[in-house]
Amino acid sequence: MICHYTHLLAPVVGARFPIAHPSHNPMASHLSPDRSVFRGVSSSSPVRRRDLVFVVNPRGANGRTGVEWKKLLPYLQSRFGSDCNICESLTSGPSHAIDITREAIREGADAVIAVGGDGTLHEVVNGFFWDGKPVVANQKTEAIHSTALGLIPLGTGSDFARTLGWKNDPREAIERIARGVRSRIDVGVISREGEGSHYFINVADVHLSAKAGYYASRYKKFGNLCYVIGALQAFMGHRNQDLRIKVNEGEWQTCSQVTALCVGNAKYFGGGMKITPNADPRSGSFEVVILQDFKWYDFLLKLHKLYNGTHLSVNNVTSRNVYTIEVDDISGSGNIFIQSDGEHLGFLPRKLSILPAAIEMIC
Repeated sequence: MICHYTHLLAPVVGARFPIAHPSHNPMASHLSPDRSVFRGVSSSSPVRRRDLVFVVNPRGANGRTGVEWKKLLPYLQSRFGSDCNICESLTSGPSHAIDITREAIREGADAVIAVGGDGTLHEVVNGFFWDGKPVVANQKTEAIHSTALGLIPLGTGSDFARTLGWKNDPREAIERIARGVRSRIDVGVISREGEGSHYFINVADVHLSAKAGYYASRYKKFGNLCYVIGALQAFMGHRNQDLRIKVNEGEWQTCSQVTALCVGNAKYFGGGMKITPNADPRSGSFEVVILQDFKWYDFLLKLHKLYNGTHLSVNNVTSRNVYTIEVDDISGSGNIFIQSDGEHLGFLPRKLSILPAAIEMIC
C-alpha cells in the first residue's frame, strides 16, 4: 500500500512516520506539493509490513526523475503488493533528503531508498548520521534490524551504481529491493577543525576535478555533458599546486604540483570516469590517486585512460590504499576546492577517514 502523509495538511490519524519539514524551494510544476514528504500509515495491522521509504528528487535530471518515478510507482505497488508500506517522499530542496532519512531511521523504517542520481544518494547517506554518530531507531519503535540503504538510479549521474555493476534500470533495482539481500559497505567521513562531519559513499576529490565539479553543477540541464563543460571552465586560469598530505596518522609529506587528488571509496566519478579503479566500498580502505603536473593537453591525450581506468600506468600518476588522509594547501591561499560525491564542500584543509562496514545496503 502507498502511505499518505503531507507537511501541508494535518497528519493522518495513526500515521507511522512524523512530518519531515522541507526547505521552501518550489516544487516541480508537474508534481503536487502535498506529496513532498513521506506519507505515513497506520501501524495497527496485526502483521507488521516492511516500511520502505523512497526519497525522490523530482527535479533531478531536469525533471526527468520525477516523470520516471510517476511511471514507476504503479509497477512498484504491484510488485510489493500488501507486503510493504511504500512511503513516498519527494524532496523540495537541498538537504531535505537528509532530514527525511533521519526521521525514517528513527521511526524504524526497514529501508530508505534513494531515487535519483549520486546527489540524492549522497544526501540520503548523510542522513544515516547525526552529530558524528549513526542515527538509530527510537526505543519505542518495533524495528527488527537496522535501516538499510537502497538505490534506484534515475538521475544525471549514477557513478556509485557503476561500481557495483548495476545498470541504470529501475525495474532491476526494484527486484533487488524486493529480494532484500543486505551487505555492509564502507562510508567516508570528512572533517575539519571547528566544523561538523560530512559523509560520502563514492569519491571525494581535491583541486582541479573538484573545481570542475563545482562548475559542472551549474550545467546539469545538459546531462552528462555538464562534466565536460565544467572541466573546460575549471581549466581556465588553473594552476597546479603544492599540497601536503598526512597518511594514516603518519608524518606530513609534500606532493608537488598536484593537479587533482582523488579519494575513492568507489571507482567512478564525473559521469563514468574510472578515477580510482581499485577502490572497493567493502574493502575497509580508500584508494587515493594523485595526478601531478598535468597540463591541459595531458587530459586530452589521456582522457580515454581516465575513463577506462588504465591511467595508473601513466607518468605522474600515483595510487595507494589508506585509512585516513589529511590534505592541506602549503601556500595557505584557502582557494583549493574539495568536493565529495559531486557536492561542493568548500576548501582545504580537510581530513578524510574510512568508516568500515558503516551502513547496510540492499545489494
